[in-house]
Formats: sequence, structure tokens, C-alpha cells
Amino acid sequence: MNVPTEETPELVNRVIRGDVEALSLLFSFHRQRLWRMVHFRMDQRLNGRVDADDILQEAWMRAVDRIDSFIVGASRSTLIWFRMIVTQTLVEVHRRHVGAQKRSAAREFSIHGGWSSDSTSLSLAHHLLGHLSSPSAAAIRAELSKQLDQALSTMSDIDREVLALRHFEELTNNETAQVLDMSEQAASARYVRALGRLRHVIQAIPGFKVDL
Repeated sequence: MNVPTEETPELVNRVIRGDVEALSLLFSFHRQRLWRMVHFRMDQRLNGRVDADDILQEAWMRAVDRIDSFIVGASRSTLIWFRMIVTQTLVEVHRRHVGAQKRSAAREFSIHGGWSSDSTSLSLAHHLLGHLSSPSAAAIRAELSKQLDQALSTMSDIDREVLALRHFEELTNNETAQVLDMSEQAASARYVRALGRLRHVIQAIPGFKVDL
């Protein structure tokens, strides 16, 4: 199957008519971006049990089951529709594998359909530490992790989420605004402010340098 180079109205219309092959083409077109989201959000305790490709395969099967809802769910953005299904799949996989442990998967997904502030903070901390500019001993890394968690806690929930969506999932400003149900202007202003705030809190942590 050749992955399309763009999302065309013809392809979308085929999906609306129930064409699963067209749905597969659209999913393939967005796959790399969906993979990036899973890679960023997935609980590290799932390492060795499932990987991002496993999540996407399960999400694909769910998308096929929901093809009848495509015309409504994807009316504004097919990527956001697929992302919603992938997110729900990831939460369910978390619940199956680690839900009974202290960090319950049931608490990682908010009632508003987005990731909880705690879950986003943990993902941000993990990936920021993964971008350390120089190797760190385990003890130093653990201390940096603690300080980074404390620093991130000083930011608002919405600012952390905007950072996660724009900087790590690499959504556009328009896509971020749709996920957070806000105007594009508000999403843009939030991102600029949040990125500045993150740079400020990182600079306050001795020995921690990361390019943003």
C-alpha cells in the first residue's frame, strides 16, 4: 500500500461512504504523527510489554469499528479524530497492564477527554530528561528528575498541556486549539507563554541544560 502524500477531499469522501481501504490510507498518512504522540504519552512501565506500534494496531481496529462515526467525529480534523481513538486505546492499555498499581490509568485520562495534569507532567519530565545535553550519573539524574517535577508543578495545567501538544506531539496551533477547545489566538499565546515559563524554570535548576 502506497502511503498518500496528502489528505485529499476524495479520500475523505470515500471514508464517509464506508470505504475501509480509504480509511487505511488516511491512517497511514497520519501514522507517524500518531506514533509520536504514543511515544510521548506511554507509561514507561509498559516497556517490554507493548510498544507504540502495538498501540497503533489496536487503535486501527477501533477506527474501523467506528468508521460510521467518521463524518461527525472527523468533521474538523481527521488527525484529531484518529488521535482521540489512539488516546483512548492507550488509556485502555495502561488500565490493562498497570491500572491496579499506584499510578492508576483510570486517573490518567480526565473527564474532559484529555490527559490528566499528573500524567502530562510525568511525560514532560521523562522526555526533557531524555534530552539532557550531557550524560548524568544515576544519582544526579534522579535529583534532576525530582527538581524538574517540582518546577513543572509551578506551571498551570493548561500551560503544561499546550507544551506537550505543541512541542512534543508537534501539533499545529490549529490542532492544539481543537484538542483544547480554545481559539487559535488563545492557543498561540498560551504556547509562547508556556515555553518561556519552561525555559525559566529549567534555567533555575543547577546542572540542567536542555535546548528548547
